[in-house]
Amino acid sequence: MFKKNLLLIGLLFIFVKANAQQTFTLKSNDLGGSFTKKNEFKGFGCDGENASPQLSWANAPEGTKSFAITCYDPDAPTGAGWWHWVVFDLPQNTTEIISKAGNPLLNLLPKGAIQSSTSFGGTGFGGPCPPKGHGIHTYIFTVYALKTDKLGLDATANPELVGYYLWQNTIAKATIVAYYQR
Repeated sequence: MFKKNLLLIGLLFIFVKANAQQTFTLKSNDLGGSFTKKNEFKGFGCDGENASPQLSWANAPEGTKSFAITCYDPDAPTGAGWWHWVVFDLPQNTTEIISKAGNPLLNLLPKGAIQSSTSFGGTGFGGPCPPKGHGIHTYIFTVYALKTDKLGLDATANPELVGYYLWQNTIAKATIVAYYQR
């Protein structure tokens, strides 16, 4: 009886595992829950390396034609948060962005990808730099699977405009969160 029950449990496990739906997932080899000095912004009183983290994703939904990435800090004392990174028009076959790809001078993003304006006033990744003593800030990285291959915007587009176009074209999104304080 024990062997029969064990066999049934094993078969049930295999059935559930085989039929489990894979979800759109975002992860990073660089972020362990918190940013480090490597990621911290260089400027505004911060002296980090301003290196964008490595990001990878899997199981994009059917119909995905391109991807976008944003990094947003809802805790910034601005009344509207702070956009640290806005990237779009990443080709459909993209599944990873390497560390430091957010530096436009290094040209590490896939061809055709656009980094647009952030709250820092420029393009590319701007690392965390919360005001000293302001507490822990939350940094939300989101990758969007889009139903269009191009958003039809350029690097001068502000984060709110890009967000509007993302809202209109998102099939699915995946998010990870990192924290930082000074």
